[in-house]
This record gives sequence, structure tokens and C-alpha cells, in this order.
Amino acid sequence: MDTRKLKYFLAVVDHDGFNRAAEHLLIAQPSLSQTIAGLERELGVPLFHRIGRRAVLSEAGQALVGPARLVMRDLDAAQSVVGALRGVRSGRLDIITMPSPGIEPLTSMIAGYTRLHPSVRLNVSAAFTPEEVIESVRSGSTEIGLAGSPNPIRVPGVRVLELERQPLILIVNPHTDSFRPGKAIEREDLSGHRLIASQRGSLMRWLVDDALAQGVDIEIVVEVAHRTSILPLVLAGVGHAVMPSSWAPLAHKSGLRTLLIEPVSHLDVAILSRKEDLTPAARAFLEVAALHVVEGSKAGDA
Repeated sequence: MDTRKLKYFLAVVDHDGFNRAAEHLLIAQPSLSQTIAGLERELGVPLFHRIGRRAVLSEAGQALVGPARLVMRDLDAAQSVVGALRGVRSGRLDIITMPSPGIEPLTSMIAGYTRLHPSVRLNVSAAFTPEEVIESVRSGSTEIGLAGSPNPIRVPGVRVLELERQPLILIVNPHTDSFRPGKAIEREDLSGHRLIASQRGSLMRWLVDDALAQGVDIEIVVEVAHRTSILPLVLAGVGHAVMPSSWAPLAHKSGLRTLLIEPVSHLDVAILSRKEDLTPAARAFLEVAALHVVEGSKAGDA
């Protein structure tokens, strides 16, 4: 098995099919298909199920993705080490993030990272639970993971750097803003209001459900899986939304008001990585993350 076959295999995975992968690789589609067929013969198992024009990963194909990325990443690491001797930083860094950490602090860290290492290409994928982030980092599908959890994350075999604690806030629907002046409310103040809620399992939904269990008269008008839909729904006047404070800057730029919800609940945001065998690109990103923690501590002391 050579790395070219693995590269072609990952291209089909990343570009969701043979045609787009061939366009990305700048090769003919039949040539790509022959290469993948040769890899399947070599391994003795099908890697894709061909359904019409679609290529869906088989169980064996799913199992190969992580190890294939590790092999290609090790090759990138070797090339980067040699390139660093010439003063060149290059390669690709795979990151996975949950939605709220993907707003902040990931945006600030990527901005700082790309200024320092403009030749590194970043690939950011999405996860919706800490468990998805942990599994992606452990399997090698990604090198860096950002996760938010109600409690600090502790995972054997995974390096965890705590980045920040994001308090939960209420993003206020401007059409029905009847809250008292100030910067904070109590959970009881949500009584009689309509809310846009995240799906069960998130800290934001837990706060809403806990308030309901305490007898607070809240109406959940929409339950949203994709949190990118929440801010537009608030702007449209559908309801208020409980979110981590990472969403506050976007809300304020949109002309919305935010209120701290007391007693305060926090989302603990951390960056996860393997403890060894990281590429230079990933190690450099962890350096940026560590600087973020230092700057955050200074801001908190100011």
C-alpha cells in the first residue's frame, strides 16, 4: 500500500464522491476509480458502497479513515520538519469543534494562527457533543478538538488544555423585550416568555429544563439542532435564546441585547489533542491556544 492510494481514498471521503475528488486531484475520474479499486483488492474488502452516483463508506472504509489520516499526517510532519530547516511552514491541520467554541475562542485563535503560519491550511469539521470530539482526536481523524462541557473534561490518553469558562446568557428578542433594565436576570424572570431551545443534552437546554422543573412558566417555541439558526430566529422575533457568552459579540453587532442569567451556569471550554506524535502544525496551534489562556488570565486580572 502506498501513500498515493491513501491520499486518493481520503480525497473521495473529503469531497463526498469520485467526481469531485478527481477534480480536486486534477486527475481523470476513471484513473481515480482504478486506484481505489486496486486499494480495495489489496485490502480484500470494499471501501465504498456504490449507490447510483454516490459513494458511501463501507464499515471497512470508515475504519480506514482515521489510520489513513495518521499516515498522511506523519508524512506531512516529515515534510514540515525538513521544510522548517528552510524556514518554510506548510501542511494541513485538521480541527473539530462544537458550535459555541467554534464561534469563540476558535475564531480568535485561528486569526492569530494564520497570521503566524499563513502557509498552513486549516480544515475545521463539526461535532455536537464532547464525546464526538474526544473520539475524533483519539482515532486520529483530527489532531485538535474544541469541546464545551458543564464540567472540566478529563480523558485518559488525551491532553486537555482548559481555555475559558463561558457563562450562559439570554439573547433577547427585540420585539418582546420586557425585561427590567440592567445586565442580569434570574431564571424566574423567564416566566411567561417564549424561548428558542437547543436540543436535549446541551448545557443550554439543561438550564431551560431545570427552570421548567422549578415551575417557571416557559414556552419552548422552537427546538433547534443547528445552533447557527438560533441568532437569525431571535432576530426574526421568534423568541429569546439561552446561549454561551461566546455568542454575545455577534448578538451585539446585530443590535440585540444580552443578559447574564443568575445563578450563573458556565460552559467549560477546552482544547483536546493527543499526547504525542503531533505534527508541527498542531504543536504550533497549541502554542497559540496557550497564549490565549495567558491573555485571558491577564484580562481577568485587569
